[in-house]
Amino acid sequence: MPAAPRISADPTDPLVALADRCVQCGLCLPACPTYGRERLEAESPRGRIALTRAWALDTIAPSAIADTHLDHCLGCRSCEAVCPAGVEYGTLLTLARRRQRERRPAAWRQRLIEALAARPRWLRAGLGLYRLAYPWLPAAWRPLPRPPRAVAMPLSAGSTAPTSDRVGLFVGCVADRYESPLRAALARLCGALGVVLDPVARQTCCGALHAHSGDAAHAQALAASNRDAFAGHATVLTLASGCHDSLDQALADGSRAVDAIVYLADRAERLRFRASAQRVALHLPCTQRNVVKSVPALRRLLAAVPGLQVIELDSGYGCCGASGTQMFADPQRAAEYRAPLIEQFERSGAERLLSANIGCRLHLGNGTPRRVQHPLEFLAECLEETPPAV
Repeated sequence: MPAAPRISADPTDPLVALADRCVQCGLCLPACPTYGRERLEAESPRGRIALTRAWALDTIAPSAIADTHLDHCLGCRSCEAVCPAGVEYGTLLTLARRRQRERRPAAWRQRLIEALAARPRWLRAGLGLYRLAYPWLPAAWRPLPRPPRAVAMPLSAGSTAPTSDRVGLFVGCVADRYESPLRAALARLCGALGVVLDPVARQTCCGALHAHSGDAAHAQALAASNRDAFAGHATVLTLASGCHDSLDQALADGSRAVDAIVYLADRAERLRFRASAQRVALHLPCTQRNVVKSVPALRRLLAAVPGLQVIELDSGYGCCGASGTQMFADPQRAAEYRAPLIEQFERSGAERLLSANIGCRLHLGNGTPRRVQHPLEFLAECLEETPPAV
């Protein structure tokens, strides 16, 4: 059997520079979902940093077992949030997986998902067929919940809106079919503020799932497409915390991505919500907590609904296990991360589960018959809409 190809042993390697910031203190271990589940050093951020550094310096050869430890990382970046040395673990992981992919081709399922995500029309058509066939499919052939019916965004007087009141709206790939009710809900919330949404043509997948699996070339191509599509938009709203960072990095200077939750929370004094005695469960995605950091804004918005009871889900390992495409690559493992959260939700007595990331919602939705939705979709239901002054 031929020997595995070796990575260059250049000590100025950027991956080595990133790894050398780690002081091996171990404060990341309690925050890491995979270490919490496995209790193995190789399943911790510290272990993976040491592993990828050794590969980069050519002190050990890559192996199938070691690759598995890198594959298992959920990319939640909870370790970054607690690291006293400021290790950029997300950047290190992306670079390590890029090199891993250069010597080990991606599985066919991963390549199929990436191909569909990069071709919105194909994905839209495929999910349309999936919606029609869903009732007759066996459970094993239902990797995602059934897509909802398409809902048109409310019409707005876009021609009369001043430029400052018009913002771009990022749609994304799988969210195109799954989030049309959410986009309609956001349009209602923005309409109450006099803001017009512009879901611009020619936008595409954010490229996060490509970048996180090591496919740098396609991630960069998608970023360039989105940069061109949103040219001229100073503000682009995002609805998925998992897409936010990739889109923000793709936009040209003078443009910025803003989480729609943050955008609305900054203007919350102009929104009025009806009282609700409901009890809702709130799941806080890793990307929302550790990357976008919009949790305080979400809490402020939900607190603006009089009488609402919010139960934040905190069971399990700190991640639902969706992790982009990992819920497809290893569904059993992903379900084990999800199980404690679903159990807590079922015990809570909550009527619905709210989560701000599309991947997490799809994964959680496949684990419960109860309603799972974006918090802004729920808030739009509670919106107290007043007729415009005449």
